[in-house]
Amino acid sequence: MSRISVSRALAPIFLLLLALPLRAQLKLDLESGVVLGTAYTDVRIPNRGGTLVDLAKELSANPKVFYRARLGYTIANRHTISALYAPLTVRYQGRFGQDINYNNVVFPANQPTTVFYKFNSYRLTYRYDFVVRDHWRVGAGLTAKIRDANIRFEGESNQTGYDNVGFVPLLNFYAAYSPTDRWTVLLEGDALGAKAGRAEDIFVGAAYNISSKLGIKLGYRVVEGGADSDEIYTFTWINYASAGLLLTF
Repeated sequence: MSRISVSRALAPIFLLLLALPLRAQLKLDLESGVVLGTAYTDVRIPNRGGTLVDLAKELSANPKVFYRARLGYTIANRHTISALYAPLTVRYQGRFGQDINYNNVVFPANQPTTVFYKFNSYRLTYRYDFVVRDHWRVGAGLTAKIRDANIRFEGESNQTGYDNVGFVPLLNFYAAYSPTDRWTVLLEGDALGAKAGRAEDIFVGAAYNISSKLGIKLGYRVVEGGADSDEIYTFTWINYASAGLLLTF
């Protein structure tokens, strides 16, 4: 093949590569709000021999402000790669009505006990928007999640914690309806279920574009899921009232 033929064959590829940055968008989603409460926080460690306890029912959860940040890069108006940092720790305090065997340590009944429920999440997501219209944008993709969890019990005379760090694959989904140039109704999240456990992190709400570079959002978020294995049994449902800033660069 001649040099001229090679150049002609590669020309469309070079043009596409040159065009991608011009059609790309960098977005930052900063979200915060209040943990409204937990429907349940079931814990049993070890799964065989430990005491099953619902922290949300037996103890009191302190009001908690949460935050999370997502950085996304959209190419050619359809392909989005994003990274999410979502830390969370809920503190429960009170007295158990029975002796609790947690992580092979016994916490006596009717003694002050504090439980720190940490669930930090780090995610990398690829999403493809297969519907891109004037008023609708719908997409789906895959999320690679690193879970950094720890449930720590602290009593008057003893304390113990159980670290649980692992990889979780999730399905990502996104649906947005924009009746006007400024308003958008959003439904997005990551979710997947299996025999050994499940995970869902879903947001529903609305966004308002103050300008082409700045927007705000308000809505409700729910995080639910857990694991049921030979070592542990943990499932929780957490409700959030959330607000955020949407920045486009």
